[in-house]
Parts: sequence; C-alpha cells; structure tokens
Amino acid sequence: MTLGDDIPLARRTMPRPRRQASLPRRLAQVLLSGALLAGAAVLLLVGPLRNLITPVPVPGLAARLGADGRLLGHFPYPEARPEDLVAIAPGLLLRPEAARSLEAMRAAAEADGIALTVLSAYRGVELQKQLFFDVKAERNQTSADRARVSAPPGFSEHSTGYAVDLGDGRLPASNLMESFESTDAYRWLDRHAARFHFVRSFPKGNRQGVIYEPWHWRFEGSTEALEMFEPAQRLAR
Repeated sequence: MTLGDDIPLARRTMPRPRRQASLPRRLAQVLLSGALLAGAAVLLLVGPLRNLITPVPVPGLAARLGADGRLLGHFPYPEARPEDLVAIAPGLLLRPEAARSLEAMRAAAEADGIALTVLSAYRGVELQKQLFFDVKAERNQTSADRARVSAPPGFSEHSTGYAVDLGDGRLPASNLMESFESTDAYRWLDRHAARFHFVRSFPKGNRQGVIYEPWHWRFEGSTEALEMFEPAQRLAR
C-alpha cells in the first residue's frame, strides 16, 4: 500500500479552502460595486434629467436640442447686431463683407445678361418668430412640418446677416419656388456663386431635413462666417 492509497479520493481532490478577504477589503469591494451601479444609473438618467431641468430652447416650441445642437434640423445662430449691418437696398441689410461680395456677384451677373434680385436678407429673431409661429398657426402645421420650410427663431441663417434669398428679375413668378432652379439666374449662380463665396444652404436631399431651397444662399467668405457655418458644412459632407 502506498501513502496515496491510504488517502480517500474525496480527500485527495478536495480544493484547499479559500482565505476569506479581510473586512476592510470586503468593505472596499462593496463600496466600489455601489459606485459602479450608481454611475450606471446616472448615465441612464442623465438624458431624461437634462430634459427636465433644461428649459426648452425656444419658448412655445415643445422641442429639445439634438446631440449636435440642432433643433428640428436647424443649427443655432447668433443674431447680428444692428451696428454690424449695412443696407443693400431699402429694408434689406447684410454684413458688410457679404454685401460687398453680393454686389460684385450681381454686377458680374448683369454683365452676363442676368438679373439677380435680392428677395430677403437679414431677418431678426423677432421677425423670424412671427414667420415661424404665425404662419404655422395659419397653415395648421406641426412644429416639425413648419421647420422643414422655416427655421425656428434663433436658428435661422438669415439672422446672422450672411444669408440671402435670390430670385430672377425676369421671372418673378419663380420667386421662392422650386421652379427657380429652371431659371437663367439659378443656372448662373450654380456656375459662378462659389467665386463670390456664396453656397447653397439647402440643396436637394440635405441632411438637415429642410426642403430644397434653390433660392437660399449663404456667404462663407470670412473667417467668422466660416466658423459660424462649419457645423452645417460638416453635416453636409
């Protein structure tokens, strides 16, 4: 008989008892587990809590900002100060750098036999509020439907003083219509506007979810304008 035969199988295969962790170590493990659970709970609740404690960005509009800062598809934009604007025609204002470039573009178009008409330029937040809410009510539109054709106040490119709505002076029936894309004025803009630092804001299928607006162009010919519209450019890439 060997020494191993003298030890029952159950005794030979029994694992060695584990040493119990000390009380301080067990307490630390409990505290760590609790902290991890609490952190997970905070992550789950932070979105709903933020919605509860953060006021809606536009009073009267029950919509919240998306993760990228957009509201119903539109990015937020600062309102240009009156002293930062110049008149390009009665009732039409723009930032000086945008105004100079626009006038140069219109002169170049005129030399090619094209009549570019400025339909709208700077619009303050108060006017944008009327265009959004009053027309929304008149047309019985939902907020999402209205946002497809008009930005909420504080979220319009026009409020920056860098955006314009353009038309064909020889075909006024196409003003602010998709049919503007069939005019000589639009075809000229499509070929030449980039030379004057104007780009289409809402082309077909744009990722902001705004309707196709061939008449709406924004100026990106200054550092301030580039920085202001960079989020929209990044989304469009």
